Amino acid sequence: MVRKKIRKRDRGRGGRGSVSSLLRNAMPGAGAGVQAPEASPGRYVRHRDEVPPDDEACDDVFRVDVRGPGDDPFDIPAKRAPVERLRRWRQAALVLNASRRFRYTLDLKKEEEKEHIRRKIRAHAQVIRAALLFKEAGEKQSGDRELQEILPRGFGIGEEQLTSMTRDHNYSTLQEYGGVKGLLNLLKTNSEKGIHGDEADLSSRANAFGANRYPRKKGRSFWVFLWEACQDLTLVILIVAAAISLALGIATEGIKEGWYDGASIAFAVFLVIFVTAVSDYKQSLQFQHLNEEKQNIQVEVIRGGRRIQVSIFDLVVGDVVALKIGDQVPADGVLISGHSLAIDESSMTGESKIVFKDQKSPFLMGGCKVADGYGTMLVTAVGLNTEWGLLMASISEDNNEETPLQVRLNGVATFIGIVGLVVAALVLVVLFARYFTGHTTNPDGTVQFVKGHISVKSIIFGSIKILTVAVTIVVVAVPEGLPLAVTLTLAYSMRKMMADKALVRRLSACETMGSATTICSDKTGTLTLNQMTVVRSIVGGIELQPQATIEKLSPTVTSFVLEGIAQNTSGSVFEPEDGSTDEITGSPTEKAILSWGVELHMKFAAERSKSAIIHVSPFNSEKKRGGVAVNGRDSDVHVHWKGAAEIVLALCTNWLDVDGSIHEMTPDKANQFKKYIEDMAEQSLRCVAFAYRNLDPKDIPSEEQRINWQLPDNDLTLIGIVGMKDPCRPGVRDAVELCTNSGVKVRMVTGDNLQTARAIALECGILTDPQASTPVIIEGRVFRAYSDTEREAVADKISVMGRSSPNDKLLLVKALKKNGHVVAVTGDGTNDAPALHEADIGLSMGIQGTEVAKESSDIIILDDNFASVVKVVRWGRSVYANIQKFIQFQLTVNVAALIINVVAAISSGNVPLNAVQLLWVNLIMDTLGALALATEPPTDQLMKRTPVGRREPLVTNIMWRNLFIQAVYQVAVLLTLNFGGRNLLHLTQDTFEHSNKVKNSFIFNTFVLCQVFNEFNSRKPEELNIFEGVSRNHLFLGVVSVTVVLQVIIIEFLGKFTSTVRLNWELWLVSVGIAFVSWPLAFVGKFIPVPQTPLKDLILKCLPKRKMQADEGPTPPV
Repeated sequence: MVRKKIRKRDRGRGGRGSVSSLLRNAMPGAGAGVQAPEASPGRYVRHRDEVPPDDEACDDVFRVDVRGPGDDPFDIPAKRAPVERLRRWRQAALVLNASRRFRYTLDLKKEEEKEHIRRKIRAHAQVIRAALLFKEAGEKQSGDRELQEILPRGFGIGEEQLTSMTRDHNYSTLQEYGGVKGLLNLLKTNSEKGIHGDEADLSSRANAFGANRYPRKKGRSFWVFLWEACQDLTLVILIVAAAISLALGIATEGIKEGWYDGASIAFAVFLVIFVTAVSDYKQSLQFQHLNEEKQNIQVEVIRGGRRIQVSIFDLVVGDVVALKIGDQVPADGVLISGHSLAIDESSMTGESKIVFKDQKSPFLMGGCKVADGYGTMLVTAVGLNTEWGLLMASISEDNNEETPLQVRLNGVATFIGIVGLVVAALVLVVLFARYFTGHTTNPDGTVQFVKGHISVKSIIFGSIKILTVAVTIVVVAVPEGLPLAVTLTLAYSMRKMMADKALVRRLSACETMGSATTICSDKTGTLTLNQMTVVRSIVGGIELQPQATIEKLSPTVTSFVLEGIAQNTSGSVFEPEDGSTDEITGSPTEKAILSWGVELHMKFAAERSKSAIIHVSPFNSEKKRGGVAVNGRDSDVHVHWKGAAEIVLALCTNWLDVDGSIHEMTPDKANQFKKYIEDMAEQSLRCVAFAYRNLDPKDIPSEEQRINWQLPDNDLTLIGIVGMKDPCRPGVRDAVELCTNSGVKVRMVTGDNLQTARAIALECGILTDPQASTPVIIEGRVFRAYSDTEREAVADKISVMGRSSPNDKLLLVKALKKNGHVVAVTGDGTNDAPALHEADIGLSMGIQGTEVAKESSDIIILDDNFASVVKVVRWGRSVYANIQKFIQFQLTVNVAALIINVVAAISSGNVPLNAVQLLWVNLIMDTLGALALATEPPTDQLMKRTPVGRREPLVTNIMWRNLFIQAVYQVAVLLTLNFGGRNLLHLTQDTFEHSNKVKNSFIFNTFVLCQVFNEFNSRKPEELNIFEGVSRNHLFLGVVSVTVVLQVIIIEFLGKFTSTVRLNWELWLVSVGIAFVSWPLAFVGKFIPVPQTPLKDLILKCLPKRKMQADEGPTPPV
C-alpha cells in the first residue's frame, strides 16, 4: 500500500467518523434544531404545483369547471392537481380497506416528509461547510500537524480526501493537489482520452472510491401485501363470523361434521385475500422495474479516447464526462474545460439562480442540470460520497399518484357501495324479521325459530348465518377492486409500452393519451430518421461537385472552412491509431458537418491544435446560431458563426470567393445565395451557413469579463452553405394517416425554414395541398406577433409551423388548450421543457432528448420515432376501453347477484347464493375479471373511433344497454329457477332437503357459468364478433380456463365446503345451455339503437323539477 502524508485538516474534513457521518445523520431524525431554508422551485424541475388562481387555472387549462364546494369531488385535473382537490375525493370515497384502496395514490403526508428531508440535508450541508471553514481557520492559527493516510493502490489520492475537497468546494485544497491537471495525474486519467476503461481499471476504481449507486429502500414484500389484503373490514367481519360459526358447529354437531360451515367461509376468505395479495404484489414489481428504468440515465464519457454512452450507475471516479445543455451532472466533480457552462443548482441548494462555472469556480454537484454551454468534468466523488446520493438514499422514489380515471372509479365504487350497503342492510333486517317470526325453514322444511323450543346456541348460530350472508353481500356489492383495476391495466399497459419503445414517467399520461385530439410533433428525429448527411455544398460562391471536393478551393478558403468546422462544434472525431474508420460523435447535425469535414480531408485533432478557443456562444434555438472566437498561431482572432442559413446570410456584409478574396455582399449576390437556400429547402434539405469575421485582439475582454461577453455577429463574411438530407422515417406517412382517421390532428413544429418544413410535411402526409399558405403553414415569428385572441383563432388551422422557437411551441400549446383540445407535444431540447410541462401529455425523445426535457415530460419515446407516439395513443385508448369492459362485467354481476339475493330473501327468507358461493363470485368478478379484461391488448378498431372526451361518462349508453340485457336475463332465469326449480328440473321425487340443495347448486353453477360466458361479451361491448383476437390473449383464456376448472372442482368435489351437491351431466348441460344463450342475446342486443345523449342527462330532462338541484350538487359519478 502507498502511504502519503496529508494535512490534519484534510483528515478532519474527510474522515468517515466526521463529515461523512454528519451528512449521513442529516437524514430523517437528525438535526431537528437546524432551521432549513425554504426551497425554491428549480428552473427546469417539474413540481406537483397547485393550479394558479387566475385565468390559466383549472377552468381554462384543464377544462374542469371550478364550481365551488358543491362540485363533484371525484373530478380532478390530469396534471398538477391541487392538494385540496386530492384530499376532498379521499374524504368523499366509501372505503372498506384504505391501505389497499389508496396504495397507488399519492401519499400526501409522505410528499411533505420528502420536502422536509430535502431541506434538512441542504441545511446540514451548509452548516457542515461553515463549521469546516471555521475549523480550518483555527488550524491555520495553531499550525499543521502531520497524519498518515493509507491510499488506494495505484492512485495518489484517497477517497476521503476527494470527497472532502469536492463536498466543501475547497479551492485551496485543489490548488495544493496541483489544480485539475494535478488531480488528473493523481487519479491516473487524461483530460483528452479519459481512463482506460477496461474491466480491471473499472473494478479497481470502484473498489478504491466506491460505485455510483446508493442503497435503495427495498420494495414491500409479499407478506406486506398479504397483511394489507387482510385489513378489509368486511373480510375481518367474515373471519370473526367464521370463527364463531366454527366453534358453535363443533360444539353442536361435533368436530367430525361441525367444522365445515365455519372452515369453508374462512377458507374462501383466505383464498380471496391470497389471490388479491398475489395480484397486487405482481403489480408492485412491475412499477419497481419501471422506476429503475427511469433512473437509469445514460451519460457520455471519454474512455480510451472514445466518447461512449454508459449508465450513470457505471460511472467511476476518474471518468471524464462530456456535459452539454440539458444534461444532468451525474456525480460530484471538477470542471476540466468548459465554454459558457451554466449550472442550475436549485435541486441541491434550493436557490433558483444559475451558477456559471469556470476554472476559478470549478466544483460541480451531482443531480444539478446544465442550463447552458458545454464542457468536460472529472468525476471525483460518487454514490453516498455525494449530497445527491445521500438525498436519493433517504427519499424513496415511487409511482404513487392518482389518475383522473382512478378517482372517477372511486366515485363509481362509492356510489355502488352505498347502494350495496342499503341492500345488505335491507336483507339483514328482512332475514332477521323472518327468522324471529318463524317464517324461515330448515333444509328439511321444519321451522327454524320456535319460541320457547329453541336453544340460545341455535339462535346465535342462525343469527351468524344471516349476518354472514348480509356481510358477504356487502363484499360483492362494494367493488373495492374497481379503482385498482385502473392500476392493473396501467401496470400492464406500461410494461407492454416499454416493448413498444415508450417509457411512462407519469401514470395518468397513459389514460390522457387516449383523449388526445392533436399531436404537435418535432420534425428532426421524430418524423425523420435523424441520420443527416451533407448532400449539397456551396463554398466560395460555387457549388462543389461532388459536395466534398476541395480541389477548386484556395488554401485560404480551405483553412477557413476546416477551422470553422473543427472549432465551432460540440461534437468530436476519434481517429483510431490503427487507421480504421473515424468515430464521430455529437448531435446529428454536428455529426453530418464533421463527417463532411472528414471527407474534406480534415484531421480533427490537428486542426483544433492550430488555434485556441477564446470564447464560445453555444448554439441556441432562439438565435438559431452558435459562434466561437479562436486565436490562431499568427495571433489573428477569428469569430466563426454557424446556424440557420437565411439567418446567418442576413448578418453577412461580405462573401468569401473561391480564390480567397473577399467581396461585398451585393443585393444580387444575396439573392443568388437565397436562391441556393430555397432550392435546397424544396428538396427537403436542412440548410446551414458558415461565416466568420476578424476581430482586433484589443477588442477581446479580459478573462474576468468574458463570462458575459457577447460575440460580435455583425459584418460577417459568408464562407459557405451546406444542405443536409434527413430522410423521412419509414412508416411515418401511414402513422400520420392513422392518426388523422382516428380524429387526432398531427401538426409539425420545426426550427427549419418554411420551404424545408413544407417539403417534409408533404412527404409525411401532414400537408396534402402543395399550395397551402398562411395560416395552414405559418412562420413562428408571425404566430408570435398575434394577440392571444388571434392566436386562438388561427391555432386550429395550423398544420405546419416553421422557424419556430420553443416559446412559439408553448404559445401554440396554450392556444390549442384554450380551444378545448387535449394536446400531446414532442420535444427533445432543454428549451422544450415549458411546452412539455404545459401540454396535457409531454413526450420527450429517449435518444436525442436532454435530461431536462425528459424530466419535464410524461412519457419518453425511447426510439424517437413518431410511429411509437401513435402506439402510445393506441395504448391510451386501450386503457380506457379495458376499464369500460371491466365495469360492464362487474356491474352485471353486481346487479344480478344483489337482485337475486334480495328478492329471494324478502320472498322466502332463504338466499340461493350463500356466503362461500358469493365470495367465489366476488373473486371471479374482482381479481380474475380484472386480470382477464383489464389486460386486453389494443386493437385496430380503437383507432377507428374518435378520441374519448375527458367529460364523457364512464358507463356509456351502449354499456347500459348490454348490462340491462344480461342482468335482466340472468335475474329472470335464476329467480324462475329459485321459485320453480324443483318442478322445472324434475326434482319433486327427491326429498325436500336434497332437491333444495340440487336446485341451489344448479342456480350457483348456472350463475357462475353465465359470468364466464358474459366475460366474452364484455370483451367487445360494441362489436358483433366477440371472439376476434381471443386466441392471441393468452391471459384471458387462462383466466377463463382456471375459472371453469375451479367451478367444476367446487361443484363435484368441494360440496361440503360450499354447501352444494354434485350435478349429473344433464344438469351440467342445462347450465351450460342457459349460460350459452347470453351470446346470441348479446349479438341481437347490439342491433338495438341507443340515444347519443348520456343516460344521466336523459334522466335529468325527465325530472325538470330536480334539474336545478342536480346542477347545484354532485350527481352519481357513473
